[in-house]
Amino acid sequence: MSLMESDENTPLLRGYITSNGNADRSRWRSIRVMYFTMFLSSVGKKHIDESADASFLGWVVAAYSLGQMVASPLFGLWSNHRPRREPLVCSIFINVSANIYYAYVYLPPSYNKIHMLLARTLVGIGAGNVAVVRSYVAGATSLKERTSAMANLSACQALGFILGPALQAVLSFTGETGISVNVIQLQVNMYTAPALLAACFGVINILLVILVLSVFYNNSRNNSNDFTQCFVFLPLERVDVAPEVEGDIDQIAVFTSNVLFFVILFIFAVFETISTPLSMDMFAWTRKEAVFYNGIILAAIGFESILVFLVVKVVSARIGDRPLLLGGLILIFAGFFILLPWGNQYPKIQWADIQNNTMPTTQLAPTPPSNTSLEPTGCPSEQTWCLFTPVIHLAQYITSDILIGVGYPTCNVMSYTLYSKILGPKPQGVYMGWLTASGSGARTLGPVFVSHVYTILGPRWAFSVICGIVLAAVVLLSAMYKRLIAFSVRHGRVNE
Repeated sequence: MSLMESDENTPLLRGYITSNGNADRSRWRSIRVMYFTMFLSSVGKKHIDESADASFLGWVVAAYSLGQMVASPLFGLWSNHRPRREPLVCSIFINVSANIYYAYVYLPPSYNKIHMLLARTLVGIGAGNVAVVRSYVAGATSLKERTSAMANLSACQALGFILGPALQAVLSFTGETGISVNVIQLQVNMYTAPALLAACFGVINILLVILVLSVFYNNSRNNSNDFTQCFVFLPLERVDVAPEVEGDIDQIAVFTSNVLFFVILFIFAVFETISTPLSMDMFAWTRKEAVFYNGIILAAIGFESILVFLVVKVVSARIGDRPLLLGGLILIFAGFFILLPWGNQYPKIQWADIQNNTMPTTQLAPTPPSNTSLEPTGCPSEQTWCLFTPVIHLAQYITSDILIGVGYPTCNVMSYTLYSKILGPKPQGVYMGWLTASGSGARTLGPVFVSHVYTILGPRWAFSVICGIVLAAVVLLSAMYKRLIAFSVRHGRVNE
C-alpha cells in the first residue's frame, strides 16, 4: 500500500492537513527557513581577498562554481532517498567549516593560495544545497502558490547578493591587521570577519533546520490548489521519500528548461564580468572608479530585481509563466543589442610607452592622465579593436543595465518555477541538482568566454554573439512552448 493510499490513522501517515491552520503555519515556517537558507547561501559567496592577483581570483571564482556544480546533483539525489534535513544540515555544516577554514588560511607558512582555493571549493560544495532548498519549496507548495514562493526565494537570494558586499564593507573597519585572538590563533580582519560572521549564521541555520523544518508532500491526485487537499504531513523521523505518482515526466521539456537556464545564467555571468573592463575602456575610468561605480550599479540592479520579483508574483497569476519567461528573454536581448557600438565617435586611447624607434614620437590623441591617479586610463592600444570600434556611451550602458536588470530576474524566477511545475509531484532533488549544476557551469564558462572574445575581438563581436545566443533561446522557447506545461496539466488533471 502506497503512502497516499494509507489510512489516515496508520502510524505511517499522521493524516491529511486539517483546516485549523496549525499545519499550514508549520508549513510556512518551514518554507521561511528555506528562504533564510537561500539568503545565507548567496551572502557567503563574496568573501575573497582582493589583494590576490587577477588570474588567481579567476580560479577562486571558478572553484566555487565547480564545487556547487558537482555537489548539487549529489545533494539532490540524497534528498530523494533520505529526509531532506540530512543533506541540508550536512551542506550547511560544510559551509560553516569552509568559512572557518578560510579564516585560518593565513596560518600555514606556505601554500596559502592552495588553502584559499580549497576553502572556496568547500564553500561551493556547501552551496549545493540550493537544489534541496528549491525542491523542498516546490514540494511544499501548490501550483497556485508556487510562483509566489519561488519569487520570494529568488528575492532572498538577490538580497544576499546585495548585502554580502555591504556586510564586507561594514566589517572593513577592522582593517587588514585586525584583532588577534591568540588563544585560538585567530586573526579577525576585514577579510576573515565576513567568513566568521557567515559561520555564526550557519550555526543558527542548522538549528532552525533541525528544530523547525517539517516534511510535506504535494498530493497531486486531488487536483486542487487548496492546501487542505493538496498536502500530507510526515514527522521528521520518517524517511521522506515521495510516493509513486502515475504519469511520466516530459524529458524533452526538462532538457529544454536546463538549456534555457544555462543560457540565462551564462548571459548574466558575462554581464557581471564585462562591467569593469568595459567601463574602463569606454569611459576612461580608473580601476578604482570602475569598481566603485559598477558596485553602485549592481546594487541598484539588485534592488530592482527584488521589485521585479514582487511584480512577477502578481503578473504571472494573470498571464502565466511562459509569457513572462519569453518577455524576460526579449528584454535581455534588447539590453545587449543596445550595447552594440554605433556611430563615428571612438573611445580615448591608452597608448603604450614606445621603447624603440620603429614608431614616430608623436602620439595621436593621447589620453591625459587622471588628476587623482597616475594610473593610465582609456582603451589600451594593445587591444587593436580600440582603434576602429565606436565608443559605447554611458547612456547606452545605463539603459542596458536597466533592461537586463528587469529581464534577468524575470527569467530566473520563471525558469525555476516552470521547471518545478514540469516535474510535478515526482521527487525533484536530482532534477533540481542538475538545473543548479547547469547554472554553475554557465557561471564558470561565461567569464572565460567573455574575457577571450572581448579582449581579442572587442564589444561588437562579444555582444553580437550574446545577442545570437539569446535569440536562439527565444526560438527554442517558442518551438517548445506547448511542451513547457505543468505535470498535472500535461496529464489532464488540472486545466491550464
